[in-house]
Amino acid sequence: MESIFGQTLVQLENTLESWGQKAFYGSVIYDWIYQKKIRNFQAMSNLSLELRQALEKHFHFQLPVIHVRRDSLDRTVKLLLKLEDGFLIEAVLMRYNYGNVICVTTQVGCNIGCSFCASGLLKRQRNLTAGEMIAQIVVMNDLLDAEGRKERVSHIVAMGTGEPFDNYDHVMNFIRIANHNKALAIGARHITVSTSGFPEKIKQYGHEPLQINLAVSLHAPTNEIRTRLMKINQAFPLEKLIPAIQDYQTNSGRRITFEYILIEGINDQIEHAIQLAALIKDLFCYVNLIPYNAVMENEYRRPHPQAVNAFMSKLIELGINATVRKEFGHDIEAACGQLRAKHKHEETR
Repeated sequence: MESIFGQTLVQLENTLESWGQKAFYGSVIYDWIYQKKIRNFQAMSNLSLELRQALEKHFHFQLPVIHVRRDSLDRTVKLLLKLEDGFLIEAVLMRYNYGNVICVTTQVGCNIGCSFCASGLLKRQRNLTAGEMIAQIVVMNDLLDAEGRKERVSHIVAMGTGEPFDNYDHVMNFIRIANHNKALAIGARHITVSTSGFPEKIKQYGHEPLQINLAVSLHAPTNEIRTRLMKINQAFPLEKLIPAIQDYQTNSGRRITFEYILIEGINDQIEHAIQLAALIKDLFCYVNLIPYNAVMENEYRRPHPQAVNAFMSKLIELGINATVRKEFGHDIEAACGQLRAKHKHEETR
């Protein structure tokens, strides 16, 4: 059986037609699930008994279980969720003044192997389905409901554990469901996908008929430094990555965000800012600077605030739009993958 939460409206309509049912019942089912929040096919009273039984036979409503919850002093909520097969994944809710942002995980573990990242401590076991990604939002919204909060997840960043473009089709179906006005109705411009740099997928993403955002984890201004930090750069060096981004922008017309984690003594010097500005000066972009969250499994360190400010100031001086990302959940294993790594022995697959 498949999760009903993983069905795009088009997929659901096609399934209904293959059963000899009318496609418009797909919208009816969506209304029951996402607007009325009904999770029992038998309760969908305006569907025939035959259709309800068919739905019950082919789909389920099962959601991951909250295995661990962490609440930060800044009201960030981090959940460690247990999937049906026993694997653990993380989802994080961050509260900004413009809305509630969920950081969604796209894979169980990660094979990109960034040397600074806690996510890469546990290798990829499998891809998540679109339904398992939607379920992270549903669980978070349920949690807010249970606490009597008149809040909802309003923004999505696919920046949790995993490489979204290594799970492209499931991620795109997830976005189609999240964005659909009959489902979660999260605006396309409120959805961002972050990649470590798969050139062909970046180009493909530029042709998607949605105004969704793209962020690229750059983290270095040269191949030498980037390869040290991110082994993916061996396969896709800057000479392949930057042209792919240019192609994306030609087709989408969208501004790109460069994520740049600042690590003391590695990529945080003024010379690195100058190199970075030269690398991206012809792109429609801005740089999101992220002071490093230390992980005990490596020796990388967070730069001094003065070094962070000097780096940002140099970029701005050179005509690059740059900001320092507001940090959330620093007191609750903030870095992606930290909480799962801590509880890895509790997986029950």
